[in-house]
Amino acid sequence: MKRLWDWLVYWLPPVILMVLIFYLSSRPAFAVSPRDWLNFVFFKGLHFLEYALLFVLFYRALKNTINKSLFFYSCWAIIMAFLWAVIDEIHQLYVPTRQGSLRDVVIDILGISFGFVLIWIILPKAPKKLKNWAEKLALI
Repeated sequence: MKRLWDWLVYWLPPVILMVLIFYLSSRPAFAVSPRDWLNFVFFKGLHFLEYALLFVLFYRALKNTINKSLFFYSCWAIIMAFLWAVIDEIHQLYVPTRQGSLRDVVIDILGISFGFVLIWIILPKAPKKLKNWAEKLALI
């Protein structure tokens, strides 16, 4: 029963985020501002952040449910987040008013890279309070 609970606790968040990403990319395109540059910054910033978070959630799930090396967790989290980015962009090719683009995959890769840097470089050097918070979230 504990193993099932662990799988739910650790794998449900990335699955929920994947479903949310898929759902949002199924919606018609819309603007948050009449200024094109502001729309670009807003939506590409979302791409960056959602894939940074997806990497972190995959890393957390792998780290807490599979007994392997930290290198293994990082590699597989990168691969899974990247594959979801590609799948999402292909999906958008078939959604009216949306378009899949290689540029968005590159932005997603940058977000994934930021998630990696966050886990491997920023958190280890973070203040004690932040490290404690990361430990409570089972990130480190």
